[in-house]
Amino acid sequence: MNVKTPFSRHLLHALSGLVTALCLFGSGRLPADEATLPEQLIGATQGFLEFTVEDYLATAQIEGRPQVEVNDLDPRLSLPGCEQPLAASLQSPATPVGRVVVKVRCEGPTPWTVFVPAQVHLFRQVVTATRPMKRNDVIGQGDVALRERDVGPLSQGYLTELDQALGLKLTRPAVMDQVLSPVQVERPEVIRKGDQVVISAGNAGIAVRMPGEALADGGEGEQIRVRNLRSNRVVKARVTGPGQVEVAM
Repeated sequence: MNVKTPFSRHLLHALSGLVTALCLFGSGRLPADEATLPEQLIGATQGFLEFTVEDYLATAQIEGRPQVEVNDLDPRLSLPGCEQPLAASLQSPATPVGRVVVKVRCEGPTPWTVFVPAQVHLFRQVVTATRPMKRNDVIGQGDVALRERDVGPLSQGYLTELDQALGLKLTRPAVMDQVLSPVQVERPEVIRKGDQVVISAGNAGIAVRMPGEALADGGEGEQIRVRNLRSNRVVKARVTGPGQVEVAM
């Protein structure tokens, strides 16, 4: 039976200082003539991952609800007893979220190593669509909401604040309850290639405005290439609004 255990962040964080980089866990020392059972390997993996995930969340200052699930091991697995506490370390990946592999080893007189697969779920409040939306739809109030999801499988990333999505447009369709990823949204263009624009340039004492032509599409805050219609010179300018760009002096 798989082991699923939610745990308290505050309690584990208070204890995390007791854990070394490798985190020694286990059921204590066993005489060499007593076998190390799968339950002991699962326990070592469980304890190691709980501490490791808690330390990761505290260090990265991430809010979330973690849950560790250690995969079943072959019940016939029987290893020599270990006279030292079992040592556990994260084999892969570097971040202890999603599918992970933990290396559990005995460093006693009869050393051995076992690789134990597990799943670390991390439930966070993320931005999701509240209705089906089409490509190029601009996201407004009521189109998105924060809902708790397991972020481990979200390989394309996710958004944690509604403001990260509001006012942006979709680069691909979204279905109801879908988690929105950063690659799925972008700033809507307020300037199109070929548009006539006003180029502003200035500093504390001088302000200059001149006509220009946009050579690329651009959203507010983005940099695009524009042609100065007076000098015919092409410059990079930051889009400040519809028909308005700004160059640095």
